[in-house]
Formats: sequence, C-alpha cells, structure tokens
Amino acid sequence: MDTSIERIRAKIAEMEAKLSNLRIAERELLALETAPAPRTKKGAPRLKPKRKPKANRPSPARQTISAAIAQVLGEHGALPVAEIAGQIKAAGRDIGKRSVSHSLQAMKKQGLVKSGNGRWMLSKARNRPVPA
Repeated sequence: MDTSIERIRAKIAEMEAKLSNLRIAERELLALETAPAPRTKKGAPRLKPKRKPKANRPSPARQTISAAIAQVLGEHGALPVAEIAGQIKAAGRDIGKRSVSHSLQAMKKQGLVKSGNGRWMLSKARNRPVPA
C-alpha cells in the first residue's frame, strides 16, 4: 500500500518529467524564433548547386542500436535502461535512454531480451543473431 509520502514522491517525479519536456520544447521554440528567414529574390528561381561526387570509399558501417544493446548486455549481464545507455555512450555513440527503451521493447517482442526488476537481460534461447 502506498503511503502519502510515496505518492507525493511519485507526483514530484511525474512533474519533473513534464518540466523536462517543457524545457526541451522551449529550447526548440527559441531556436526556431532566432533562425533567420531565408531570403528569396523575386524573379527567376535559383538553381541548386550540383553535388560533388564523393570518393569511392564506403562509409564505415555503424552498429545498430539493437546490436549495441545486445553487446552491452552480453558483456555486463542484466542492467537497467540508464546503465545500458551509459555503456553505449561510453563506447562513443550518442544515444538517449528513450531510444534504448524503444529498442529494448522491440527486441522483447522478437524474444531477444527480457526484463525483470527493472533490469534487462538477454534471453537464454538465442538461436538467431541480432541484426547488425
């Protein structure tokens, strides 16, 4: 049974999350307001410059989020979402908890991971590899 203190703490956490979302929206609005309007000339439309062909070297393949999650869970065992995101960030990829959470849910539907007590772990029966 929840005590009143626990309900208050839960409400505070909920309000802090909403405040965080409002701050993000405020920053986006400020960025849109300060962006200069594009100048256009009346008359003939401007042609876009042609792109220069890139060198024939392939860009390095980036690991998918699911593959990065599977790698972290394989190395460290069961972890909460925040720690999984932290491990992926430490490996040099900019990623947030929300992206990790969405990927974990998709992986759970595929039977690749499972969760318990707020921690995520690889499923025991992994017959197929994680897509790279």
